[in-house]
Amino acid sequence: MAEKKRRALGTFGILLCVLLVVSIASWIVAGRTYTNSDGETATVMGATFHDILMAPIGGFHDAKDVIGFVFCLGAFLALVNATGALETGIHVLVKKMRGNELKLVWILMFLFSVGGTTYGMGEETVGFYILLAATMTAAGFDPIVGAVTVLLGAGCGVLGSTINPFATGAAVAAAGVPVNMGLLYALGVILWLSTYLISVFFVTQYARKVQKQKGSILTAEQLAVCTAAYGKATEIGQDEKLTGKQKAVLWLFALTFVVMILGFIPWEDLNESIFGAFGFSAFLTGNPFGWWWFDDAATWFLLMGIIIGFVGLEDKSKLVPTIISGFADMISVNMVIALARATSVLMGVTGLGTWLVEASVTALSASGLPAAAFAFLDYLLHIGLSFLVPSSSGLAAISSPIVSPIVHGIGWSVETSIMICVAANGFVNLFTPTCGFIMGGLALARIPYASYLKWAVKLLAIICAVCAVVLTVAMMILK
Repeated sequence: MAEKKRRALGTFGILLCVLLVVSIASWIVAGRTYTNSDGETATVMGATFHDILMAPIGGFHDAKDVIGFVFCLGAFLALVNATGALETGIHVLVKKMRGNELKLVWILMFLFSVGGTTYGMGEETVGFYILLAATMTAAGFDPIVGAVTVLLGAGCGVLGSTINPFATGAAVAAAGVPVNMGLLYALGVILWLSTYLISVFFVTQYARKVQKQKGSILTAEQLAVCTAAYGKATEIGQDEKLTGKQKAVLWLFALTFVVMILGFIPWEDLNESIFGAFGFSAFLTGNPFGWWWFDDAATWFLLMGIIIGFVGLEDKSKLVPTIISGFADMISVNMVIALARATSVLMGVTGLGTWLVEASVTALSASGLPAAAFAFLDYLLHIGLSFLVPSSSGLAAISSPIVSPIVHGIGWSVETSIMICVAANGFVNLFTPTCGFIMGGLALARIPYASYLKWAVKLLAIICAVCAVVLTVAMMILK
């Protein structure tokens, strides 16, 4: 009798289980009191049946700016792909780097990490998973190498956020106490570069193993699914060359991301004169560079996608159908993002998140622990919270107003406490199923979440330990 094949729990199943766990936790601690954002005493409420049912719909509302951006990103990438410029350009690059393909991993991971540390590149990476997975397959590696180049590159940057307005910016704004931004940036750079170097070494070692045909972590069946999904993107012809139109498309593609980065970097906080010089940029969306949010980026991507379509498409009548096709490609990704955000919505409705932070940090500060022990336990606490609140700005809004005044009052490093929140959240967002863009990106690349976890578990343990050491030492010496 044939043995039944066990089916792994899918992305949506995992997210629904997390939502159920949060609901049960709210019932257990219902009735406990905490201080809300208005400084008033509030009570944790057990999640009701309708709270649970409405949470996914609330996730759509809560993530509406991200969802709109991802739809427009999908349209932009569909238009770029329809011109053939990106696929051909990558094939030409792979041919030129024949024998030096590993340099691609180093370069691309670093570029993604720059995006992560400067403006929190996360949702913007979704479309790159399938592109890089196909590229690395064509270069003689496997889809895992491509996907983790994106995931770990951007993720290590976010973990060591410097001027990222969605992480360090949100935490500083919510702290309510003086913060030395120089120290904060220095800590961010140390975390960013150390985790990047660890990750890129780990990825390239695995890539060498695959290149020497010593085995991919993916099964033959999984590789076949990936190859079928990528189509001709994994096939490199000997005579492939970029046309003039395709070169123009690639320049416009690069310009699109450069402008987006300029839009998200908080210039007003960094340099008033540069911010003033960017005043002209308000004509695009109504907001100058430095004040952009996801709606601004969505508008920019859709506009540039249309321009690229006019430049690169031979048949202009395909412009609108291609945009619609791009939207359609992102439906499942946006469903994942909304369901992942549902957990945060339920935490907010019940008050569970704020109670957890307040009760835990108050207990730690009252226990008389030395600075090193406090930092380590605070790091573990924020790792746990980040499973429930994967949004860096959302966690900062809950945590920073509580933790920063307590740490400041004791006389310890507020900068370190902020980076503990940022780094813990960034670390968890390297693997948590409640992170929509990871689950969505892996789904697009046809890489099972369980396979990614199996591949990454040792690396994640090393990154977690390194961050813990850096932050514990920082809390000890920065006072």
